[in-house]
Amino acid sequence: MKSFKWIYEHVQAHKSGEDIEALLPVPKTLEELSVVPDDRILSDMQRRVFRAGLKHSLVDSKWPEFEKAFFAFDPEKICLMSDEQLENLMQNDKLIRHWGKIKSTRINALMVHELAQKNGSFARMLAEWPSDNIIGLWELLKKQGNQLGGNSGPYFLRMVGKDTFILTDDVVAALKAQGIVEKKPTAKRDLIKVQESFNQWQEESGRPLCQISRLLSYTVGW
Repeated sequence: MKSFKWIYEHVQAHKSGEDIEALLPVPKTLEELSVVPDDRILSDMQRRVFRAGLKHSLVDSKWPEFEKAFFAFDPEKICLMSDEQLENLMQNDKLIRHWGKIKSTRINALMVHELAQKNGSFARMLAEWPSDNIIGLWELLKKQGNQLGGNSGPYFLRMVGKDTFILTDDVVAALKAQGIVEKKPTAKRDLIKVQESFNQWQEESGRPLCQISRLLSYTVGW
């Protein structure tokens, strides 16, 4: 496993003349994320769910209609939606009529509502979740939510400003090149290895996971 210093210098060498820092994402602070209303969190969560497998621009163009159909993504109101109400949305041609994803909205609203009750708000729970166990947060989203497995959970977290790495093809290729994993990590033992590597790079650099992830992705492909 290479040091963070090697990663950064490698990127500098291959992106000579570019402003590397300008290429890196910046997560929200704990204070910024913790005050985001849960309806906005749920809206972004479902926008990520509907984006999966589709052009993002298509989903985004229809999102104002989703806001109307789902009570501006108020978790409590969506939790009370009946099966019949959800089924009726399949007749709304202004929406993306994917039954599994429409149903997921109520399931995820229930998760958001329940965890908000326990933590003051869902956003606060996200904000306070420790970065040295971000894979634990992925697991929670996958198990308690719906359609948030794979990279959907991490991409949602990135959308709302929660610091996370993402296992893109380039990041996985870099992890393989450094001997950390042999294939795309899905088993818990491999995910733990990846988390431990990111923890070490974070300790070395003091940088957020998202920036380390992006830099790591730049070390492959030349």
